[in-house]
Amino acid sequence: MKLLFAATFALFVLSVFDQADSSAYDKIVAHSRIRAKKEGPNVCALQQVVGTKKKYFSTCRNWYQKAICGKPTTVLYECCPGYMRLDGIHGCPAVAPIDNVFGTLGLVKATTTQDYSTLSKLQAEIEGAGSYTFFAPSNDAWDLLDPEVRSALVSNVNIELYNALHYHMVNKRLLTKDLKNGMTATSMYNDLNLLINHYSNGVVTVNCARIIHGNQVATNGVVHVIDRVITAVGNTIQDVIEVDDDLSTLSLGQPGHFTLFAPTNDAFDKLDREVLDRLMEDKKSLQALLNYHLLNSVQCSEAIMAGTSYETLEGSNIEIGCDGDSLTVNGIKMVFKKDIVTTNGVIHLIDQVLMPDSDEVMSMDQSFLKIILENHILKSKIVLSQLYNGQRLETLAGKFLRVFIYRTAVCIENACLIRGSKEGSNGALHLMKTLITPAESTMYQLLVKNGAFKIFLSLMEAAGLTDLLKQEGGYTLFAPTDEAFAGLSDRDLSLLKGDVNALRAILLYHFSNGIFIGEGLETGVTNLLKTLQGSNLKVLFVNTVKVPDSDLMATNGVVHSVRTLLYPEDIPVGNQELLSLLRRIIRYIQIKVLNCNMLLQNHIIDLLHLCNEYCFFIYAVHREPTVVRRVIEGPTTIKKVTRVIEGQPSVTTVTRVIGGDSSVTTVLKGKHNLTHP
Repeated sequence: MKLLFAATFALFVLSVFDQADSSAYDKIVAHSRIRAKKEGPNVCALQQVVGTKKKYFSTCRNWYQKAICGKPTTVLYECCPGYMRLDGIHGCPAVAPIDNVFGTLGLVKATTTQDYSTLSKLQAEIEGAGSYTFFAPSNDAWDLLDPEVRSALVSNVNIELYNALHYHMVNKRLLTKDLKNGMTATSMYNDLNLLINHYSNGVVTVNCARIIHGNQVATNGVVHVIDRVITAVGNTIQDVIEVDDDLSTLSLGQPGHFTLFAPTNDAFDKLDREVLDRLMEDKKSLQALLNYHLLNSVQCSEAIMAGTSYETLEGSNIEIGCDGDSLTVNGIKMVFKKDIVTTNGVIHLIDQVLMPDSDEVMSMDQSFLKIILENHILKSKIVLSQLYNGQRLETLAGKFLRVFIYRTAVCIENACLIRGSKEGSNGALHLMKTLITPAESTMYQLLVKNGAFKIFLSLMEAAGLTDLLKQEGGYTLFAPTDEAFAGLSDRDLSLLKGDVNALRAILLYHFSNGIFIGEGLETGVTNLLKTLQGSNLKVLFVNTVKVPDSDLMATNGVVHSVRTLLYPEDIPVGNQELLSLLRRIIRYIQIKVLNCNMLLQNHIIDLLHLCNEYCFFIYAVHREPTVVRRVIEGPTTIKKVTRVIEGQPSVTTVTRVIGGDSSVTTVLKGKHNLTHP
């Protein structure tokens, strides 16, 4: 029993040590083996990017997305490293024969490297005694090498090719578990270093060349196949680019592990000259700009398989991703040369200058920036609990901002607060959803300046209501644009202006007492607004992103532009000709599916704003016209048919009483062929 316990304990300890020694690369290979278990023993599943020769032991994220760098992949089943197939047997049941390093090059199909080893007289060395690690370029890697460089190597085989191959070797055996992220390994060429990176997604790189087949053990070492030919590195980032030493307390010539996204001279030439001059005069901003292009880690392009956020030395984050073979920064393809390896990191050349928030401020027009700041800073400390509806707050610029308190929002002029206001010893910080725009003109001045409300203003004048737009107060106005009256003749407008009482009632139905900005209306429910006409306006608000025609702030209210005339249900119209005209202006639209993240069914509504941003809907109640009834035996069924021909509504209602229980069917037919069950 003691022997059994001891044996079990020993196995447990060994398994723990084995797990401790495993690396991200080993774990990814193990997952690939599990995915391919139906293919037989020791088979690994790889993803190959469609249209390329690139193959990956991939992460779960890439596997289930069936894509790498946004490009579709196919699944390949191959023998896991170290195993072979046998004819007629399922899977890869055979262990690959162990040979010396030279023989192993042939086993892993790195035959070009094997041939060059013979050509350069390296063969005898890697067949003999020793313990080597050979990072062997694949055949495809040699084909990718610049033809002139390759020709120069091969033509001078006794020196250059031999040295180049020696640079791919380390004089001790290093398995992938020994290749730690950020380490350097001393090569066998002049003791120059190799930069090793071992990423959490299982990718292992040597001078940014990816290991595509690792851990092929040999009698005198190990072979790792890599996807490119690597060249000797002797320069720092500081050496590669021209950087003023005075710019940074961080010297780019010192040891470290950095990634620099280096804008070219052309990239800086794209900047506005005034902005560039301002940056050059401000060393702190220039320092921030440099740090925003630097990561405190080495990110080789081959390790990036999907978008990931990284913190820059400036403190802000940028997203590094990929689109096929292209690297992206914040979703934009701007890297045109990648993986310039240095002794202390890697450089990717970009054709745009990245702007951190601090430098975006520098790039703004300073007079405009001053206005913005003055309008957002109050002369006294006001905390959230001190704000009340109707309060006026004075800014540093001497302007006054109005406070609006709603059931679910607290707003300053057109901007509402985001939860999480902070109080400090010398002030308070309130986060706003948008820039505050203080009102500077009355509703009348605003509508005249806009130029899209000429007909509405003429109707207000005809009804004797122009002073309402000019006088002090706090109103919400749903102002119909000229588009709402499209197709009306001068005679039609004269008819509309002829009944002053009806016109006044209609226009006052567009005004509500109180200032209601978009964010102040609750989403997904009906907001009841009491109009100056006396009836309630039923507003359904769907909020996604703000549009320019909403929340036009005035000193005496707020204006929301709408594209139809509103009509109160309780206004009698005695003039049949005026009634026909109103039916042409007021549009009823059946909404089945709404592209504003909401499904509205079984309502006839008046569409005021339909867009992918702010959406205002106001329920319109259709007044019953004269009804003709014909009674036939049996219980009651009511059918109403409304036909709209060529976009100009005319209404005919036919009611028949026939067999069946009572039900109502409304059909709207016309330009949109929309029906209401």
